[in-house]
Amino acid sequence: MQRYGDFQLIPRKCIKSSQSCLDNRPDYGQIEEKGEKVVQRFVFSIFICTFASVNHLNCNTMDKYLNRKEENRIVSSHDIHLDSEYAEWIAEVKYRYRFAQAKAAVKVNAEKLLWNWEMGRDLVQKKAEERWGAGVVEQVSLDLKREFPNETGFSARNLWYMKQWYLFYLSEGEESFLHQVGAEMQKLENQYSIKLHQLGAELDGTKLYQPGKEMVKQPVSELPLPFAFVPWKHHVEIITKCETIEKALFYIGKTIEQGLSRDALINCIKARLYETQGKIVNNFSEHLPELQSKLMQEVLKENYDFGFATVVHEIYDEAELEAALTENVTSLLLEMGNGFAFLGKQREIIVGGRSRKIDLLFYHIRLRCYVVCELKAKSFEPEFAGKLNFYVNAVDELKKAPDDNPTIGLLICSDMNKTEVQWSFRGISTPIGVATYNNIRIKDILPSQEQLKERMELLQRELHETKRLLKRKE
Repeated sequence: MQRYGDFQLIPRKCIKSSQSCLDNRPDYGQIEEKGEKVVQRFVFSIFICTFASVNHLNCNTMDKYLNRKEENRIVSSHDIHLDSEYAEWIAEVKYRYRFAQAKAAVKVNAEKLLWNWEMGRDLVQKKAEERWGAGVVEQVSLDLKREFPNETGFSARNLWYMKQWYLFYLSEGEESFLHQVGAEMQKLENQYSIKLHQLGAELDGTKLYQPGKEMVKQPVSELPLPFAFVPWKHHVEIITKCETIEKALFYIGKTIEQGLSRDALINCIKARLYETQGKIVNNFSEHLPELQSKLMQEVLKENYDFGFATVVHEIYDEAELEAALTENVTSLLLEMGNGFAFLGKQREIIVGGRSRKIDLLFYHIRLRCYVVCELKAKSFEPEFAGKLNFYVNAVDELKKAPDDNPTIGLLICSDMNKTEVQWSFRGISTPIGVATYNNIRIKDILPSQEQLKERMELLQRELHETKRLLKRKE
């Protein structure tokens, strides 16, 4: 075998041997019919033929490579020494892979949503129904399904949703839409800047509208950045259940903030979260910095749905209410909202040698503050605010760390008069909010076996007595 510089000249007979194997390769028509496996085998054949040429293998030897079946065997680790450095490295590898998966998912979702947005835009701007007829959307659906038979999302109904999606946000005009989207993005930026920066970094190159950046000639043709982080079916639920852009953007923000599933989003809309959240009666603006005051108002609700809790008695007290709520801590935390950590019930504090107990104590992770919650199974009374003020001060003195924000007091009662609540805030030195609750369930109490037996015996005696009286009358 001759060499020329860094190259090795392969004998002609070896090339012929390789060529004879390549002559048996499948044609392109077969490749299309048999699919990906044939393509992979064809590529592997070329590799083996080249390998054979260099190593002087004949076609019979190559057939062993091409046609051999992998033997059944057990793969096991051996000859290794695992230490802490390996554990750290493999943990990092796993994290990088999960992060790559998340990046890919965000990118794919953004591109699909951009396509949906542009499809809706085209149907509107081209006036497709006027130009090509009332059945044009159905025809587009058929054409797309024929071209992409293995893809989903091309139903006529889905295409109508794309048009509705685009029209929903432009119903009040381009300027109004861009202004509201910009305001919502600024709000999200203030609250979840790290998360949005991480997600937004994955979408570089995607045609998205971002306030503050250079505008194109038709800014509304671009998909607003927050929309890219919300799945398509969530968007459909939002535009079909919300009446205004402001309300829709609120639920888009909540979906991004809490990672809401579709069912959770539907439950939030049914619970009128937009109407109730941020409406809690409070004095936060007087005792908290402006930003923290706004965030706290958004975190706490005006009314809490305790439909997951069941009490035994129709007239119940705070202890029974508290027990019913804490039987299902997961449901309680879901109702309280994102960021709450439950620290316990009847948490003892000792002030001046006297033991006192807080009904429910939470810590809000994002806002970095304790939340003291007092429950009242009755309407609001002014003295409730004074007692809660005392507990908030006690937690500030005994539990709050130097880097924690001021403790928040939350009073949840069955009913309230807002004027009474606001007047009772006068002279209070701590941030307090007052909310109500509803939908507590009363347990259906069935009679015991002994009680049923007694009732049956009573009925039998009554029946026997009735028969006796009837016979006497005869």
